[in-house]
Amino acid sequence: MKIRSALISISDKKEINNLLKVLSKYKIKLISSGGTFKKIKSLGYSCFEVSNYTNFPEILDGRVKTLHPKIHSGILFKRNKKSHKKILKKLNFEGIDLVITNFYPFQKTIDTTKVHEKIIENIDIGGPTLVRSAAKNYNDVVVITKISQYKKLINELNTYNGGTSLKFRLRMSREAFGETASYDAKIYNYFNSISNQSIPNKFIFEADLLEKLRYGENPHQTGAIYSNKESLKLTKLQGKDLSYNNYNDIFACLNLGKTLPKNKGTIIVKHANPSGVSMQTNHLRSYLSALNCDPISAFGGIVACNYKLNLQVAKEISKNYYEVIIANGFDKKVFKLFKTKKNLRLVDSSNFKLKNNQKILSGLNSLLMQSSDNFFFSKNNFKTVSKIKPSKKLMDQVIFSFNVCRSAKSNAIVITQDFKTLGIGSGQPSRIDSCKIAIEKMKKFNQFNYNEPLVAASDAFFPFIDGIEKLVQAGVTTIVQPYGSIRDKEIIKFADDMGIILIFSKTRHFNH
Repeated sequence: MKIRSALISISDKKEINNLLKVLSKYKIKLISSGGTFKKIKSLGYSCFEVSNYTNFPEILDGRVKTLHPKIHSGILFKRNKKSHKKILKKLNFEGIDLVITNFYPFQKTIDTTKVHEKIIENIDIGGPTLVRSAAKNYNDVVVITKISQYKKLINELNTYNGGTSLKFRLRMSREAFGETASYDAKIYNYFNSISNQSIPNKFIFEADLLEKLRYGENPHQTGAIYSNKESLKLTKLQGKDLSYNNYNDIFACLNLGKTLPKNKGTIIVKHANPSGVSMQTNHLRSYLSALNCDPISAFGGIVACNYKLNLQVAKEISKNYYEVIIANGFDKKVFKLFKTKKNLRLVDSSNFKLKNNQKILSGLNSLLMQSSDNFFFSKNNFKTVSKIKPSKKLMDQVIFSFNVCRSAKSNAIVITQDFKTLGIGSGQPSRIDSCKIAIEKMKKFNQFNYNEPLVAASDAFFPFIDGIEKLVQAGVTTIVQPYGSIRDKEIIKFADDMGIILIFSKTRHFNH
């Protein structure tokens, strides 16, 4: 299909000169408007202004420019249909074979201003309308919607002597409808946000492909990662490509690590479950405490440090096998140390910010959606219900314990001491079994001191005293759990009888 005329209407004018050179080479007639027309003329190319081409002026402060029958008839008419050709000849309309457009920067506008009227004026109408017309008529028309497609168009024109193949036009049409859908989704979600519609009647998640993954959870499954931001603000500095399971573990690490005080936390995650967590000012002690909680499970996991990784800590980390190491930056000497471990991924999370975004789970042709459970705990989220009250330091440890607990898979029990985990029981149908696992791990690796307070956290309430009884028998002196059981009074009485501290959380924290 030979291209004889092109309509160009672009907001982002980068790299247009290279494309204009090729269009000029094949003597393609150019039609444009507004700022794009001025840009083309300034670069020395001949161009028809839309208002002169249609014999109709731009009106309503530029809101109506390309919305004209001569423009859209030229795009939409079928070249092989006699009745269409006859109508265009009668009206003295010409065909338009190529449409090049990119939209007003709506996302950039809402990222940089809260002024509603300015945001509304950056909703593009003419651009998406041109794209939809051209994409619908891909059999005869080429549509270009992204700067990254310019080189592909140039190659196509050079290959077909100023023409394009049907295969190329179909591909560009598919990508064009993706662009209009994405653009409309941004606008729709903006209106939902200003209307406080957290659960709208239609759920539209708009995202770009960031990376095709080698496979999904298992080699026979395909995998990919999408994001509705330009990037995740994570930078891989070394190592082979990240896998589906790596990303799943990274998200679990960051969701917990970014809720811990900065420059203190070390988390080790395996299969999206924390195997050890520590919150210490001394970074080496912090890492070793997290590792010693369960050194067996840590093998092959992911380490996340919410501090800059120095050589001393890196040397200890290098003694074990990990898939990924995440940190808020790395000292230069660390790169030299890990240079020989070519498969080890180093990920910088310095720019990653934790936000209360939507959490989405898909299955059976449907989506489960909820807000993220990552708000920052304070003492106001808890109520001491036992006769004995905690000290400020102990209350801080309670908050640390409960924070780790909500990151483990339900049912979850976490035992801590001195701001480090001692035993984690997770993912069990029975809360009693989770208690047993946490206690067994605590005793197995023997990292505790009976002279210091032992804190146990449960992600949901104990329906009976049997779970609390097991924890008390193991030496636990403080327990934190959500309230809500019909036997809460029995639980409180048992705690007072045993002389332990019992604290109720105001919220439950299942993590399935």
